[in-house]
This record gives sequence, structure tokens and C-alpha cells, in this order.
Amino acid sequence: MRRWGRSEGPDGHRPPNGGRPEKHHRRDVFDAIRYVTDNATKWRALPADFPPFQTVFGLFSRWTRAGVFNRIRDEVRRAIRLRAGRCPNPVAGVIDSQSVRAAATVTGRSRSYDAGKRVGGRKRHLVVDMFGLMVMVMVTPAGQPDHDAAREMLARLRMLHPQLSLIWGDSAYAGTLVEWARRFLRLTLKIVTKRPGQTGFKVLARRWIVERSLSWLMNARRNVVDFERKLSHSEAHLAVAAITLMTRRLTRKRPSAWTRKPASAPQAA
Repeated sequence: MRRWGRSEGPDGHRPPNGGRPEKHHRRDVFDAIRYVTDNATKWRALPADFPPFQTVFGLFSRWTRAGVFNRIRDEVRRAIRLRAGRCPNPVAGVIDSQSVRAAATVTGRSRSYDAGKRVGGRKRHLVVDMFGLMVMVMVTPAGQPDHDAAREMLARLRMLHPQLSLIWGDSAYAGTLVEWARRFLRLTLKIVTKRPGQTGFKVLARRWIVERSLSWLMNARRNVVDFERKLSHSEAHLAVAAITLMTRRLTRKRPSAWTRKPASAPQAA
């Protein structure tokens, strides 16, 4: 059995400022966070197989403030794109929003009512690449219009991903936002409108990519209803769900290519 040093934890991590070494492996902590996101359990109800919930939630808050989940998400997305033979950094994306109900624990200014969707809670603004992989997510009160939230999100997106040059969106992003994005961000925002005479739901080009991604994120039960008091914690749970989806996609075994077997030669009598 390995004996750790005085300043070394079980994962080989040495605290930069000294102090007591870490008692729990960071992989176990991250698995506990993934468990909460996937099963929507309370932090206090974590199974005994995981580290104590105080440790898990403390590191979850610390990593959220440091942007750790966003960096992991970006690195996994780059790996998937490289494996598919694409540029590691996307140059085109799709934007959309989703309003979800907020729990009673969410109070104050971080929630409002979306009259269009008739939902009281919060709204998620999501940008994905052409593979449907998360590039950026931002959570706002549900009553904030899409084009207002998109100004802040596109500005942040332009700074963090300067290679992006084209974004598709629905009619909620039409109007002055298109000219504003072109003039101030040098970003082309194209609007995908409904077909003439369309009634009901129809699959539209480009828009289905981000709608599918939103449905993927809803498979994690923690994202079905917003329970978080802080907007940053809601964004972190969405990022963790995206990391889980992308790691499964990255580790999935590729099916072997199908080839036709050559016809066997007829045997001589």
C-alpha cells in the first residue's frame, strides 16, 4: 500500500499553500457531483460510498467559481471534434433558449415568469456547435427576453471563442440584434424561420441541432427543475451533464466498417 507524503493527497495532489493533505480522491468527488446531477438527489442524501456531502458541495462551489467544469467541457469537446477529423475549435454554432420551472428554494430576482411559455422560473440560453456539443450556457430569469440575454451571451462568446463567425437562431433573435452582432462583434447571425403555412412542430434545418441538445441535457434529472439558489450553480449542473454525455460519446467504441465478403470460388467436382 502506498504511503502518501505529509503534503500529498490520495490523488497525488499537493496543496499549493500547504496545510492538511486532501483525504478524498478528486475522481470520487467528481463522480459524486455527477451522481447528484444525474439523479437529482439532495446533497445530504449522497450514498455512503461517496465522500461526505460537505466535501463534495464545497469542492463543487469552489470549482464552479474557478470555471473548472467549463474547462473540462471545452477539452472534451475538442477531443471529440479532433477524433471526427474536424477543427478543434468550432467556427459555426446554433443558439436557443429553454424555460424551466424553478423550485420553491429559488426566490428573489433570479426567477421570473415567462409569459410566452407560461413558465415561472429560469431560462437557459445555450450555444452548441454543429455536432450538438455545448459551447456556452447562460442561465437567466425566465422573463428576460431572448434578444436581451443574447447580447450579453454573444459578447462573452466572441471573447472566449474568437474563431466563431456564424450563429444560427430562431425568430426570437431577429431584428436589431442581427445588425448589432454584425457591427460590433463581427459575427453573422442568421435567422431560421418557419416554413410558409407551417402549423405545429416541424423539424427545421440547423434549429433541430440545439433542440436535440436541450433534450439531451434534460435526461439529467437535476436539470428538469431548477433547484439552485445561484445561477452559476445551475450553469455548472448543465456543464456537468454535458461532460457526462460527451465522455460517453468519446469512449464509445466505433463499429467496425462493413465490407462485403468475396464470393467463394466454386469447388471442382
